[in-house]
Amino acid sequence: MPTIAKNNHVLTVIIIFSVEPERQQQLVDTIIEFLETAVKHQPGFVSSSIHKSLDGVRVMNYAQWQSQSDYNAFISNSQVQSLGAKLSKFQMLDAHVFEVVVSQPEDATLNIAPGDLIHLAEFRVKPENQQRLVELEREYVKVGLQHPDLISANFHRSLDGTRTMNYGQWQSLADFEELVKDPKYAPLNQYWRGLAENEFHLYEVVFTASGAATESLSAG
Repeated sequence: MPTIAKNNHVLTVIIIFSVEPERQQQLVDTIIEFLETAVKHQPGFVSSSIHKSLDGVRVMNYAQWQSQSDYNAFISNSQVQSLGAKLSKFQMLDAHVFEVVVSQPEDATLNIAPGDLIHLAEFRVKPENQQRLVELEREYVKVGLQHPDLISANFHRSLDGTRTMNYGQWQSLADFEELVKDPKYAPLNQYWRGLAENEFHLYEVVFTASGAATESLSAG
């Protein structure tokens, strides 16, 4: 089962697609087909978790690889990439390589499973501001965890310095807007201003796949 934690020692790749609501399921199916026929058999592939946004306009792939060299070999393998040619019919908005830098609560290990409800907060930042943003995220994440439905928050730093992303797992998203409207959560709407551009979407996990590398990581 895919997990997210600071001590995972895996490379994380987050890929986000923009899609029309009527084509969202088609995109999900196309990604799953590519995963099953090509990706999951690649050396160093650990896991892939497909998320679809509740508003119908996003699909996100949260993928893990053993190393940067394994991921580079995968994306440079033209024969493998040709098997995913159908994906070129959809708009890829963002694709970056990340490491987990903040994981709260400290004792939480987040297992990713179909049916999970998450929010992905996307922060686009200049490289010179990324570390400061990470420090603020570490400081303010405990404010968010006061919400009774928020299970865990995991902040990711892109290796190129231009992104941070918060993968937040929720018991329920029914009261998510409380984080936006309730005064006690106001700091969460302020700390990143002047440092980054922000948007978020709410997602459901609809599919997970694991590769042979998962077993070797567990054994290690």
